[in-house]
Amino acid sequence: MRERILLVDDDSNVLDGYRRSLSREFLIETAIGSDQALPFIEKTGPYAVIVSDMRMPGMNGVQLLSAVKTSSPDTIRVILTGNADLQTAIDAINEGSIFRFLIKPCPHDVMAKTLTAALMQYRLVTAEKELLEQTLRGSVQVLTEVLSLVNPAAFGRAERARRYIRHVVKAMKLGNPWQYEVAAMLSQLGCVTLAPETIEAIYKGESLTANEQAQYAAHPSVAYDLLSKIPRLEPIAWMIEHQNGPIPTEGGPENADIRRGAEILRLILAYEDSIHKGISRNETVHKLARLNPNFSPALFEALVALDPHAEEEEVKTCRIEELAPGMIIQQEIQGGDGTLIISQGQEVTSTVISKLKNLQARRAISGNITVSVPTAKYSSAKAGAN
Repeated sequence: MRERILLVDDDSNVLDGYRRSLSREFLIETAIGSDQALPFIEKTGPYAVIVSDMRMPGMNGVQLLSAVKTSSPDTIRVILTGNADLQTAIDAINEGSIFRFLIKPCPHDVMAKTLTAALMQYRLVTAEKELLEQTLRGSVQVLTEVLSLVNPAAFGRAERARRYIRHVVKAMKLGNPWQYEVAAMLSQLGCVTLAPETIEAIYKGESLTANEQAQYAAHPSVAYDLLSKIPRLEPIAWMIEHQNGPIPTEGGPENADIRRGAEILRLILAYEDSIHKGISRNETVHKLARLNPNFSPALFEALVALDPHAEEEEVKTCRIEELAPGMIIQQEIQGGDGTLIISQGQEVTSTVISKLKNLQARRAISGNITVSVPTAKYSSAKAGAN
């Protein structure tokens, strides 16, 4: 798919000229002035490249591209100006992280070369970002599957939190949604140091000894120590470290998104805990909103709209060999000695299937499992079968 380029100028004649001369080589869209450009970008963006005139009524080019940098950091930004003073160039580079600084009138060949270079830079940035996210996701998947084997109850909680936070992030239209999901998936990683029976007691609301309580309270710090050593996971490690308490106003990261991520994770885990104990969705959300009056109402609105069982409409009992990735296990699977093997609410993965088949072969569990099939996946599967 061809990457889109947005040209912004307060002179429609200039835009028409660029559209005529460049549209054969590039996918060009235009906006007249920053007042039209900002809502246009919000509605139809992100764009691979945005070229903006410097001198425009209201918001100038540097201010516009600075706003674009915040909302769409991967977009490559170019300033076009008839005023070639040094201060304008400095402001453009420092405030808007400008890729190129072009002087009017800009010949066709110069503009075409600049757009080609900008698209190459965009492809490089997005390819690197995609590779990084895929690598991190793969690493996270390994860590969480190890957690599922060592401590099923902790993994079950992390899986439920991941599904809830995915809904909330989508409803709030937050950028970089993967980091919130990863934070939820790894939020219980520190529980690998705890005895499984301790975790089960906590999730059932049973009382703990003072020593057990202290060990559990330390699990976010254990996760932080493990994750902070992995490049690019430092922000997620910080979110996880602060999942159980107020977010510090000093001494933390300057990035507001990281602070907000820690706060969202804390509220999602509180929501999960309450729902898992059988408290209604509305009662849970109203309590959280009352205890956190300064937090974004959008989060609580998303939680009210979230049905924890919305993806679980197709419930059935099937044999272990019939399990498929994406199903949700709707029972606690225990060994003959009562040890929890798989937590209720855990999503089926290839590792889970292998584990259950091995246990079945040793006759440690029965061969029938109650699962729910997420509606979308079930519909897709049926469509493919037909």
